[in-house]
This record gives sequence, structure tokens and C-alpha cells, in this order.
Amino acid sequence: MTVTVKDVAKKAGVATSTVSRVINDHPSISAATKKKVRKVMEEMGYVPNKAAQNLGKRTANAIGVILPPLDSKERLGNPFYLEIIEAINEEAHENGMATAIASARNFANLLDNVQQMHLQKQVDGFILLYSDRSDPIIDYLIQQAIPFTLIGQPYQNEEQVAYVDNDNQLLGKHAADYLIKNGHQRILFITNTTEELIYFERYFGYQKALILAKLEPFPAVKLQQPEDYMHFEHILHETQATAAVVIDDIFALRVLQLAQFHGHQVPDDLSIISFNNSIFTTLLHPYLTSIDIDIEELGRRGTDSLIDQLHHKTAPNGMRIVIPHQLVERETVRNISKQLI
Repeated sequence: MTVTVKDVAKKAGVATSTVSRVINDHPSISAATKKKVRKVMEEMGYVPNKAAQNLGKRTANAIGVILPPLDSKERLGNPFYLEIIEAINEEAHENGMATAIASARNFANLLDNVQQMHLQKQVDGFILLYSDRSDPIIDYLIQQAIPFTLIGQPYQNEEQVAYVDNDNQLLGKHAADYLIKNGHQRILFITNTTEELIYFERYFGYQKALILAKLEPFPAVKLQQPEDYMHFEHILHETQATAAVVIDDIFALRVLQLAQFHGHQVPDDLSIISFNNSIFTTLLHPYLTSIDIDIEELGRRGTDSLIDQLHHKTAPNGMRIVIPHQLVERETVRNISKQLI
């Protein structure tokens, strides 16, 4: 038999409205009455209805997590999103909050989903898991004064956005520096995205490393259309590249397979380094050398940032939290220094 608010009120000898106020910890109820009612609730095994409790507080007690448009197989299968959602969900749970996911195939539908979640008060705020220059979501969140935290770096309005990120420019530089340290001088930067800010930041870091080493950076190799893949062998032949920095792990596996398809062995003919240190790095041989961006910490700190805004009812104020990274050496980078002597 389900215990109701009326049952608790009857046994405690108080009005049902008093029990509701105790559940919501209303300041108008004395400490003695709260103690008595809570004791009865415990004895009767009463579990408060969270939905009704949140309605009374005019809060959803939930966080909305916004994924980028899932418009490609790489995005659909990218473990980054699953790992960071798990971290967000765990941190939210520890703070007594639930999570809800906003996803769609394109920005128009994604914006519609976010608007519905906000207007229907399904969530109290949002965590945005990407930074894309075509994105209409951030403008909507700022215009509506909705609390949110960005995982990544904003394209604009930095002073109005709280964001948690790695130093992606430094990541790109460290990846290229590691290849240079291993004797490589003709190094490519390969990507399948040109809209997300991580591309610009990591590519700029790659360029910086090569320029400082007095080496020539190449234009980014953009593999986005079927015809781009057809030209890959020609690019390798023309540049005589011995190594490549690739935008992330899941795409690095595709580049590795593409290179091998054209008869280039990794790492003997082409060394590869990528980012995220995801599960894909050790699925196939050779295991990928990758830079660990600490996805769990990104999710945890992003959640804490949003919860802090909600508790203190403050707007995002340009606060940036930088999460450290770590290089994980495996099997896809070959030291060719001796060949250059």
C-alpha cells in the first residue's frame, strides 16, 4: 500500500499543507514540527514525490545535456559523448539532480528541442558539449538568460559564457612537438571537421610547433567528402609526409586504414598521433598514440559550474576552467631520428 501525504499528516496530527512545506523545507515551519513530521515519514516509509516537490519549488531539479547535431557516423559513434554524459550524470546524481539529453540531426531541430525543454521547464539549465560557429543554441541561451556551461571554447561572447575546456592550441602543439622530437619534419594535420573550434585551435597549435621548429606547416588535409578520400594517396605522395596529427581517435582509425589501403604501413611509413585517448586507441593494432584530455574531469567540472550558477542564481560570466592533458605513448609513432643523421 502506498503511503500518501494525507497518511503522514493524519499520523503526525498536522495539516497536509504542513507536510508539503516540511518536504520543501519551508522556513515558515518550526524546527520541532519538521523533526516530528520527518520522523513519521521515516516510520511510515513515505517517499516524497520528486515531480510534485520540484513543481512546488518551480524547479525541474534536472540538467539538460546538448549534443551536437548527430549528422555523421563519426559523431554517432564517438565515445567522447558517451563518456562525458556518464561523468555528467554521475556528478549530477551526487548533487541530487537528474539529466536529460537534447539531440537532433540538424541545428534547427536541435534548437526546437532545447526551446521545448526550457519552456516546459523540464530542466533548470544546460551543458553544451560542443562549440560550432554555425550553432544558434548559445545565442538563444544568452538571450533567454538561461544558465548554461559550455564544454569547449565559445566562438564569441566569451565574457558571457562559463566554459570548461582543454587548452586545445597547446594540445595541437604538443602533438606536433612529439612528432618533431621523434625526427619527423614533414607532418600533416588531418581533420574531418572545419566548423568546430577544436579544429582551429588544434591546427593553430600544430602550425605554431612547426614554425618554431623552422619547419613548413602544410594546409590542413580535410577529409569530408568521398572525393577527398580519393585524393589522399596523391597528398601523401606530393607532401612526402612521414607523420600526421589527426583531429581525434575515431577519425584516426579511419586515416590509419586509408593509409594501409594505399600501401602505407603505420608507423613504418606514416606515424599518427591523435586526441581523446578513447576506447578506440586499443581496439586494433597498432595501438594509437593519443593525448588524454581527461573527459571525466571535463564532465565533472562542467556540471559543477552549472550547479554553482543554479544555486547562486548567477549568470555565466566568462569564467574559464582549463583541464590538463597527458600524452599516452603507444605504437603509431616511429622514431626516425637515426635516419636523418
